[in-house]
Amino acid sequence: MIDFKEISLADKDWMQELFGKANYNSEEYNFTFSFIWRGIFNSRVARMNDYLLYKSIRHDTASYLYPPGCGDVKPVIDALMEDARQNGHTFKFHTVLAEQVKVLETLYPGKFEFFSLDNYFDYVYDAQSLITLAGKKLHGKRNHINRFIADNPDWSYEPITPDNLPDCVAMSREWCMRHGCSEEPHLRDETRAVHQALDHYFSLDMQGGLIRAGGRVVAFSMGERLNSDTYLVHIEKAFSDVQGAYAIINQKFAETNCQDYLYINREDDSGQEGLRKAKLSYRPVMMVEKYAAILKEDYPENP
Repeated sequence: MIDFKEISLADKDWMQELFGKANYNSEEYNFTFSFIWRGIFNSRVARMNDYLLYKSIRHDTASYLYPPGCGDVKPVIDALMEDARQNGHTFKFHTVLAEQVKVLETLYPGKFEFFSLDNYFDYVYDAQSLITLAGKKLHGKRNHINRFIADNPDWSYEPITPDNLPDCVAMSREWCMRHGCSEEPHLRDETRAVHQALDHYFSLDMQGGLIRAGGRVVAFSMGERLNSDTYLVHIEKAFSDVQGAYAIINQKFAETNCQDYLYINREDDSGQEGLRKAKLSYRPVMMVEKYAAILKEDYPENP
């Protein structure tokens, strides 16, 4: 049986190493994402050879992340299948990328049923496009930023430091009060993840920035390197009643942190229509397609 354990900060180095070997462009293949969401997903991890094994148990149902790493993957997948059998679970991958679908079909022809997870496709943008906002299609974003600057002549962008991190915490709490995070399950989960990121910001080695206007923080963002050519934005918060706050934190954060990358991954929309509309308005150059994969002999109907 695989010796799965809870994720802790002590796992950061070896998990990052194996995520790096895989070089995948999806948010799930990142230590910070795994760490800040570990309580919501009830996550467990283990290592087998040069592969990372990730398991989530929710509502008495287990699911696995397609294993990142390098080397022969089949013995690793076979071990995950055996873990599911020993624990009486249907064998299911909760995240499989398009290239991984092909691998599974090659190794286990006709054994898996695949289900598209449209609500969890990641939005990926050209980095220079978000930095410069050049062109007619992003003209509206430039207008929002100009309006923000006109309305807030004393505005400033600051990197997140030990001195101003508490201001981001306070802003996040106020944002949640305004949006009723305690009543909305998806916002409640998101809030837990955001505050894990804030509480462990420096241990996670993230980069962050904030926008201040009138002396108070009105927006902040956090992210880090995802893979060899892509930067991952984990968190972006702004007060929607401050016109242009979202637009200016998006642009200034990208300008400050993403100059050396081809792409910026801004994660998924979780099926939220307003968030989907906002992410599409920045004109993604690609979507990271994700699928659930279920072993047919275990559960032939649906995920």
